Amino acid sequence: MKFKGKVWKFKDDVNTDEIIPARYLNTTDPRELGAHCMEDIDKEFSKKISRGDIIVAGKNFGCGSSREHAQISIKGAGISCVIAQSFARIFLRNSINMGLAILEIKDVGGIKEGDYLEVDLASGSVSNLTEHKEYKAKPFPKFIQDVIKSGGLLKWIGKRGTKQCTR
Repeated sequence: MKFKGKVWKFKDDVNTDEIIPARYLNTTDPRELGAHCMEDIDKEFSKKISRGDIIVAGKNFGCGSSREHAQISIKGAGISCVIAQSFARIFLRNSINMGLAILEIKDVGGIKEGDYLEVDLASGSVSNLTEHKEYKAKPFPKFIQDVIKSGGLLKWIGKRGTKQCTR
């Protein structure tokens, strides 16, 4: 999977309540959640982004509660990929389960808000098209990439069918 988009940069320790405030947890509709994505950090975030844009963040992105609404809101807002120095463990697992493309890059300091990136999830390569710099992440194993590409774990299982589940 390849993505190309504008960078929206966030700090360390962005928690799930900042990604999607708890006052919106009465729905799981991606469009509704996407309209409120990151609004406690930037009230206009969902209005400023374009489909395919990319979030770049510091350490421990997605800390806090284990709710999947955070990933749904990011996808619902139209974000194609989240790149961070590190992800909270449960957020990382939920991202795979919900089909949200993510990559860990240890030094994102050279990536600035407004830069344009091209991301190749399969190889883990990230090209900063604005600054002409290359970054490398350790790519996920192929089966995890397939889960993300399928749109999440349940969709991936559905595509495999029951013949794969028999012993």
